[in-house]
Amino acid sequence: MNHEIEKHFPGLTGPLEVDTETRGALERQLAEVDAELLELPEAGDPSLRAHRLVEKGRVLNRLERGAEAWDVAREAFDMFVGLENWEGAVEASDVLFESDQEASLEALGQGIWLAVTYPIDPEISAIMLRHLVEESPPGGDTAAVAAATAYYLACTRGQGKAGEGLRDFTAAQMAEVAKAHSMVDSQAEFGFWVDRLGLNNPEHFLPHLGQALEKLVRGNWWYDRDALRARLPVQ
Repeated sequence: MNHEIEKHFPGLTGPLEVDTETRGALERQLAEVDAELLELPEAGDPSLRAHRLVEKGRVLNRLERGAEAWDVAREAFDMFVGLENWEGAVEASDVLFESDQEASLEALGQGIWLAVTYPIDPEISAIMLRHLVEESPPGGDTAAVAAATAYYLACTRGQGKAGEGLRDFTAAQMAEVAKAHSMVDSQAEFGFWVDRLGLNNPEHFLPHLGQALEKLVRGNWWYDRDALRARLPVQ
């Protein structure tokens, strides 16, 4: 878990080590969410149930019960996709990734594709792309492409003070990645690095991100991307 992200965007990152007192509070929170789920009518709002499942998954991850978290978050993911609630689906995929299961990287790829394709909260998109940065080899181009995408989304979708903070954060992340990638430590070197890798051109770096996601997902997409693309507004 990256503490800098948690400082900027609390509640969107992975599990922390918990002491006995905190564990007790989490167990009580889990019981409350379970009670709320039981009270939901079968014919009620499916979105409400899906959100509660994501909440349950986050608590289970904090309790280091990843397999259970995976099951409830996977159910929520499918519900959100069926409802075309893309932000909810991305949040569910974040829980799936944090559950640390066999297919967690696959889940990360599913979520990032949706987070980039649809105009969801850019802070959530930044969290997903940060995961990819952290999972990628420091000297590889995938981390650079993920960082560039996060900055691009912050610039094009971020609004107000929150957007300004996100742009600052993602710009700092790009500098961090540049240093790890090519030992960049000056503004001039950074500009050269950005130009050399095409990180100032989304028509260049977004296809590279797509290739990285294909490797994560390994062809096992949980939704029909062609059908979703066909329904996107024509730019």
